[in-house]
Amino acid sequence: MRRHRTGFVLTTTAMTSVSSPGSTTNRSHRNSILMMLGSAACFITNVLLIRALASFGNVSVWVVVSARFLVGIALVFTLYRREFQPRNLFTNPKLVERGVLGGICTFGFYYTVVHLGAGRATFINNTYVIWGGFFAVFALREHLRPALLTGAVAALLGLGLLTNPFSHGTHTGWLDAFALLNAFGAAWIVVTIRKLHAREHTSTIFAAQCVYGLLICAGPAVAHLPSLTPITASLLILASVSAAAGQLLMTHAFRNLSVSEGSLLQMLVPLGIAIGGVTFFHEHFTALELLGGTLILAGTAASSLMKPAIRS
Repeated sequence: MRRHRTGFVLTTTAMTSVSSPGSTTNRSHRNSILMMLGSAACFITNVLLIRALASFGNVSVWVVVSARFLVGIALVFTLYRREFQPRNLFTNPKLVERGVLGGICTFGFYYTVVHLGAGRATFINNTYVIWGGFFAVFALREHLRPALLTGAVAALLGLGLLTNPFSHGTHTGWLDAFALLNAFGAAWIVVTIRKLHAREHTSTIFAAQCVYGLLICAGPAVAHLPSLTPITASLLILASVSAAAGQLLMTHAFRNLSVSEGSLLQMLVPLGIAIGGVTFFHEHFTALELLGGTLILAGTAASSLMKPAIRS
């Protein structure tokens, strides 16, 4: 009788020590949300450092983007020498697609910010949050939950109030169409990342963008390479490190987050940039901009507060 009782206690202890699938899913989901928030913080830092860089000298967009890709490659070789599979970058068509499209869209974002204006370019490019959710429904069979769709619409409306993209009687042109195509490309990239996680390590997926992006941008970057002072060189390196870290965290987070969930959290980036502008560049919030920021926070909360669906 005593032996049976002891065995029962040991069995119960063993059963309670094993994590249930639900608790493991919740923990992975929570960690991925934290990674995505860390990614957003890195991207905010990147943009603010580039703004600071612009005050010290005129550095070409080609140089800024190429530095980001170069630092990303160095980061992969430093942190993931065993996991990284460089051969797959040229043998897996999906990695090639992710790399080429990622390189083009990264340059396209910076290009539209410079030539279209930060507010307008940011607003149009960030519509990828909506497009990505719709693309994932057809390409990944993800379920676009009403709460996430409502949150995305609220965040996009908030972004419109925050950036005021179509003020002062401006008219649409080919750059607006280019920014919208860039948003479509960014949405498809996120879907591709989700697909690639079934076979590839995060470092290889991330490196695809860096390698192909560098192949696209390195030539023009060398042609437009300026003479860098110690301050501008330091700012460029720090901006590149923050961008590479943000992209790496985002890529890893999408292993456990749906396209709509992860993309929605990235809507915090424009809000963080606006707050950084007030803090470091003496800008001011209007009442409408404050309302926009509130809508962004409310919309992104729809992602961070939702429980993940347990996959069978």
